[in-house]
Amino acid sequence: MAPAAPPPPHSGGLLALIPGTPGLLTVAALGIALLLVLITKARLQPFVALLVVSLAVGLAAGLSVTELLGTVQKSDAVSLVETGMGGILGHIALIIGLGTLLGAILEASGGAEVLSSRLLRRFGERRAPLAMGLTGLLFGIPVFFDVGIFVLAPLVHAAAKRSGASLLLYCMPLLAGLSMTHAFLPPHPGPVAAAGLFKVDLGWVILMGAVCGLPAVLAAWGYAAWIGRRLFVPVPQDMLAAAEEARAAVAAEKAADGGADGGAPREEPVSLATVLTVIGTPLLLILLATFSSIALAPSAGRSVIEFAGHPFVALTIALLLAYYLLGVRRGWSRTSLEAVSTASLKPVGNILLVVGAGGVFGAVLKGSGVATALSGVFQGLGLPVIVLAYLLALVLRVAQGSATVAIVTTAGIVLPLVEGRGMPQASLALVITAISAGSVFASHVNDGGFWMVAKYFGISERDTLASWTVLESVLSLAGFAVAALVSLVV
Repeated sequence: MAPAAPPPPHSGGLLALIPGTPGLLTVAALGIALLLVLITKARLQPFVALLVVSLAVGLAAGLSVTELLGTVQKSDAVSLVETGMGGILGHIALIIGLGTLLGAILEASGGAEVLSSRLLRRFGERRAPLAMGLTGLLFGIPVFFDVGIFVLAPLVHAAAKRSGASLLLYCMPLLAGLSMTHAFLPPHPGPVAAAGLFKVDLGWVILMGAVCGLPAVLAAWGYAAWIGRRLFVPVPQDMLAAAEEARAAVAAEKAADGGADGGAPREEPVSLATVLTVIGTPLLLILLATFSSIALAPSAGRSVIEFAGHPFVALTIALLLAYYLLGVRRGWSRTSLEAVSTASLKPVGNILLVVGAGGVFGAVLKGSGVATALSGVFQGLGLPVIVLAYLLALVLRVAQGSATVAIVTTAGIVLPLVEGRGMPQASLALVITAISAGSVFASHVNDGGFWMVAKYFGISERDTLASWTVLESVLSLAGFAVAALVSLVV
């Protein structure tokens, strides 16, 4: 297929020196290289780095300042920066905010501890690693990766201390579950942002993410079992001491004030059924809404299902359920609920800004013609879109470390390849899944998650590379392999 013709060149910019498609491709290559240098070498915050590169690419491609930033008079013309930032955040901000609140209530109520302890009792000591993996998989749906580590690490330490086996045997399955859900499933930022750019229903993203992610996490669990029996990592004593000290402090505080306002009372554990209900409700509602348009004729009943299954409504329903079942019914005060909710939203700002800046980058690539030129070159390579999407995300992930940055940047580059081709929602969701798979490949020293895993579990850098880095690569390759196979029949 012949490369698509670029849009009419703008005045000025690098195109004045290198006209046409070669100039646009040069801009693209230099822009991505600059992004990697700013993040990895200059240690610039990804939000700032993406904005700087977006402006540099736009100007180099010949866009005017007005096209990029608008005018001081704020006329009706909307700038690419505003379009990119507003377009993506308008889709994902509510979903990520509600998902964060839901995860915070589950964490503060002791839902993670109930989930893991029940699974450990059900599976027994011999299958405790599988129980930890399932805990990470289920608890990872509503909570961010780093929060999951923070909450569940003490449970891993306790299980490893009790058995005397390598810590890796318990923490690696847990981490595989947390990582899969973070990369493959909404309401996490990466897949939600990609779905917004590609205009794909979240129900399809959930379905394809689960279809590809579950076999991938099984493969990762297999590697976790193998490395956990060949590489012994003891439980860090400082972590055990800190956990004992924290438990003693909590017990003393409860004895002093009887769980008064300002804290989240935990005297009465929640049931496993309640935890699973809160986690599963939004997923079920979204999936029902997605497939009601296929299975049902237009009717009042279908309208009700589609309303309840809209991601915003579904997550709101789940959050209200969590407020009541995990909070109010167990004696939480309104002050406690407000305190937990408000605290949980503090780290969300950074995530939203990074995703929004990724949207700006995508809008500039599209508006300048750079994305069209890249699309023509990629089509000329003859590789399927799903393969190109995976490889681009993989390269960006390995180069700069952040899975979210890799997803939103790759989605912006790949978008012209799928626009106007009439691809069904299921196929677009598989492309998003391939991008997600590439975004978790080979977590190493430039990834904050690498250091979080190493420090929280007391693993040396060498052993973290042999365990966590390889585990992520297995998860990535297996997830992409399943997505590629499914794409052959969808």
